Amino acid sequence: MNEAGLCRGETLTTDHLVKVYRGAARPALNELTLSIGEGQIFGLLGPNGAGKTTAISVMNTFLRPTSGGVTVCGIDVVKYPRRAKKLIGYVPQDIALYPDLSVRENLRFFGRIYGLRGKGLERRIDECAEFVGLEGNLDQRIFTFSGGMKRRANLAAGLIHEPKVLFLDEPTVGIDPQSRNLILERLAALKDKTTMVYTTHYMREAELLCSYVVIMDAGEIIAEGAPEDLLRRDPSCTNLEELFIALTGKQLRD
Repeated sequence: MNEAGLCRGETLTTDHLVKVYRGAARPALNELTLSIGEGQIFGLLGPNGAGKTTAISVMNTFLRPTSGGVTVCGIDVVKYPRRAKKLIGYVPQDIALYPDLSVRENLRFFGRIYGLRGKGLERRIDECAEFVGLEGNLDQRIFTFSGGMKRRANLAAGLIHEPKVLFLDEPTVGIDPQSRNLILERLAALKDKTTMVYTTHYMREAELLCSYVVIMDAGEIIAEGAPEDLLRRDPSCTNLEELFIALTGKQLRD
């Protein structure tokens, strides 16, 4: 990473990443190799149990791999997790906010974790709240929010420290169309300065938002490319959801 804190070259890479859980019959990740460029919205897709959550957990320092490497802006995530964490934001599928605290109090708490203080922190709180359409609700407690408002507040918390890489794990699941539309619009607007890794079961979202997608199954990559290129390779499929089903099958995954 250079002195200005900007990434040079590939923002995020994984090199033959393997994760084997104790007692498991097969690896959760099997030689996963990715290269994600700066400003890319990268879709990580797959059925339940494909390895997406494990991959994200390893890439954002929550889980150590069995073997292989991960770098964020040139920093070895396995060797230097504390340095890498400063560059990473995470918006989990479960709402990761304190329900009895207000939006402002939550954002202040998470901002301080990343070393923000004083006027700079208060400015970021205002900016993030406005970005997700919650500027009028800053002092409202989270437990009073609708599902869509909680999702937007969750996104604000992941952005508070201006991460270079933002992991989004199903950020629009179970919300109203208006909140989903706002979140997708805001993420599209972020791509010039934030690299994103995006997981979703809404294939239409991935098709519209992501510049590149990887489809995983059983811990391995089974297809990758720009959505339009993937569809061009298989003329029998008219959209990404049809291609996804063709590749991963119709069998239910619990």
